Amino acid sequence: MTDQMSQMECSIETIINIFHHYSVRLGHPDTLMQKEFKQLVKKELPNFLKKQKKNDKAINEIMEDLDTNQDKQLSFEEFIMLVAKLTVASHEEMHKTAPPGDGHRHGPGFGQGDSGPCPSQGGSDHSHGGHGHSHDHGHGHGHGHSH
Repeated sequence: MTDQMSQMECSIETIINIFHHYSVRLGHPDTLMQKEFKQLVKKELPNFLKKQKKNDKAINEIMEDLDTNQDKQLSFEEFIMLVAKLTVASHEEMHKTAPPGDGHRHGPGFGQGDSGPCPSQGGSDHSHGGHGHSHDHGHGHGHGHSH
């Protein structure tokens, strides 16, 4: 019997799977080249980066800021800093848009697009062969997620 993953664990694994869905396309399979990063931003972050997603120069500047070792590609560790920054900014936005009242409340964050709230964890469009992180490109990631 396998343990059911929590919603947060599934969300973390989804971020990893999305990164690798794009990183395996060009160059090294564990890094995002500039073209892969642009594709990821435009497809996967359309609500969080509304202003930047149509502006290639702005996306290039974001990538340059994230590319701390200046090798013109993003490792997962460099990419995850964008996820962290967007998460913090969205949390702050949720506090700004919170309905009045007592207690800790949240309004919509940056992810609140026209389609409404996030889909449930069960029906993700990004299940790329389960949790094993193996891709059709002959590259397997040993992240230890065997279910």
